[in-house]
This record gives sequence, C-alpha cells and structure tokens, in this order.
Amino acid sequence: MSDERPVRLHCFAHAGAGVSAYYGWGPRLGPGVETVPHLLPGRERRRSEPRLTRPADLLADQLPHFTGEGGGAPYLLYGHSLGALVAYSVTRALHEAGLPGPALLVVGACPPPDELSALADQCRAGDEELLRLLGEANALPERARPGDFWHQAVLPVLRDDLVLAHELRTAAREPSPAGPLAVPVLAVAGADDPLARPEAMARWRAWTTGPFAVRTVPGDHFFLRGHDLPRLVGRAARVVRRLAPQPAGVR
Repeated sequence: MSDERPVRLHCFAHAGAGVSAYYGWGPRLGPGVETVPHLLPGRERRRSEPRLTRPADLLADQLPHFTGEGGGAPYLLYGHSLGALVAYSVTRALHEAGLPGPALLVVGACPPPDELSALADQCRAGDEELLRLLGEANALPERARPGDFWHQAVLPVLRDDLVLAHELRTAAREPSPAGPLAVPVLAVAGADDPLARPEAMARWRAWTTGPFAVRTVPGDHFFLRGHDLPRLVGRAARVVRRLAPQPAGVR
C-alpha cells in the first residue's frame, strides 16, 4: 500500500469546535490513510469569517474542496455530531451535481435527520435551557462558569452551529431531485452517548440504498477523542482501498 496514493479521509467536527480533535488521528488510523480536516468559518484560523447557519452557504464554502476528488484514489468522509450532517449534506450535494462522491460516508454521534435531536431541536432556546441540556448531555465543560471564556467565546459558536444543524436536518428531509443516495454508509455510536444511542444510529440505514453497517465504540458523545474510532475508520479505509481501486461515486 506504500506505493499507492493514500486514501483521503475528510473530517468534519462537532458543534462549537474546530478541528483540533483530528490532529492526533494519523498514527491511530494506521498506514495508507491521510486525514483532511475541514474547518468551518468562525473558529481557529477562520475566526474572523462569519459563521454559517444556512445550508446553501455551507455547501458554497465546502463543495469546492471536493470537485477534484473524483480523479484519484477513493476517499471517505467522516463527520461527528454536527459534522455528520455536514458530511451527509456534502455527499448529497455531490450526488445532485452528478459528481463522484465518497467511497464511504461515516457518520458518528448524530441521529439521522428524521429522528429527534435533543440539542439541534432546541437551538433557539434561551441560554439557561441550552446550558441545562448541555449539562445533561455531558457536553458542558466541568469548570465553565457564567461570564468566563467558554461562555463568551465558545457558546455563541455552539449556538450558531446548532442552528446550522437544525437547518441541515430540515433540508435533508426534503426529497432529492436526483433520487436517494447509494453510497455505502457506516454509522458509529458511542456506547454511553445520551444524544445518539446505538439504536438511533442504526436508523441511518434508511438514508442510503447502498451497503450499510453500524458499530458501537466505547465512550460518550465525544468518543472521537479516544483510540477506537480512528482505528475503526482506518480499517474501513483500507477495506475501501482494496475493494474500490477506482473512485466510487453515488448513483
């Protein structure tokens, strides 16, 4: 595999986050897989850019990264929580544009768009209610206090990201003019994730006509910080490489 072009793994982060969680994935993925984290506007080096809350603006920002991916080795998308909706939306947009899509779409820690979402469905709730929900989901930093850095710098990003998640879920429920996706999908659940339980992740089965699998790894909603997820995705990438030496599109 060392003489072949690495399989590119495009990654999208959860709400309120940049892409730093993916920086340590390289060694955990194993050989032959290259991580390509995608940073959305309004955070890290793109902090000065306006945050996106509309699906059309998101796709205008992200689709140009994928227009050249059809000519080489197959590639994968992984999205965590909000990132799963971003990855799905990018895959669907490529499908509708008649462009080659990923050989495998991997979604983690996110119920499918037709399921209830404890946080995205409450994206416009007041701060007190939103903070309560975050606390119940173990998504609130332990030392966060009103008026501190997290509340001033992270909470506004998180709130806008939840609005984006809500809008992406709504848009996904509209029938696609190009028909259903046929891309293979791997859904990954955290064993102790209160926001996207394994049985909910299994219902991504209805969102593709292609091959589907669901796997559960140890951890809560932020299981992407552990070792099991990148190992799983790395193995999947090498299977994709063996089975699909040419880029696999969506029908």
